Amino acid sequence: MAEPLLKIENLHAYYGESHALQGVSLEVNEGETVTLLGRNGAGKTTTLRSIIGILDDRRGSIRFRGQELVGLPSHKIGRAGIGYVPEERGIFASLTVDENLLLPPRVADGGMSVAEIFELFPNLEERRSSPGTKLSGGEQQMLAMARVLRTGARLLLLDEPTEGLAPVIVQRIGEVIAMLRGKGFTIILVEQNFRFAAKLADRHYVMEDGHVVDTFPNSALEEKSEALHKFLGV
Repeated sequence: MAEPLLKIENLHAYYGESHALQGVSLEVNEGETVTLLGRNGAGKTTTLRSIIGILDDRRGSIRFRGQELVGLPSHKIGRAGIGYVPEERGIFASLTVDENLLLPPRVADGGMSVAEIFELFPNLEERRSSPGTKLSGGEQQMLAMARVLRTGARLLLLDEPTEGLAPVIVQRIGEVIAMLRGKGFTIILVEQNFRFAAKLADRHYVMEDGHVVDTFPNSALEEKSEALHKFLGV
């Protein structure tokens, strides 16, 4: 068996005195799309922030392509080939679409060109001179994803990419994720919309109170429906 692209072992994370992650372990293989499921406060976003290094107080092991990430600053983790799209999107309000798009450095060969990105997200090409403050929520989400795709990162951390978006935009985001999956990107998806996530994922991890409480392949969704109702209320 090949070594997982990402391997987390016994990860603990803290916000001050709050013990947010309590021994999380998970693996993601190259080319997989894996979801983190759970109610608000379960530890899903904290797991993504721990991977990318935004949280200073994290203990345990996070290995990406065999390299230990715990102890590395976030900019070095990003340059290793990990792209993070936060729930709040992180668009620079005073910069145009073009400026936002070109701001992050390339970290590896194989990143999408601006032309390819505009083909993927035609709305952004129409708004390329507009400042971030003038973009709709859907356009901001597209820009946040596009910015990462240009860098050449191959592991994408997507935190609630459909939150608060109109159904037509949700559908487009789903199509883009499916396309990226088909191109061999590795994706960790945090998503409250379970029905959206179920169409895209290879495997699921269920989290509760800072722990991983279950993991199963997408093919086991039906037999796991009762447990999912308990943990997610779906």
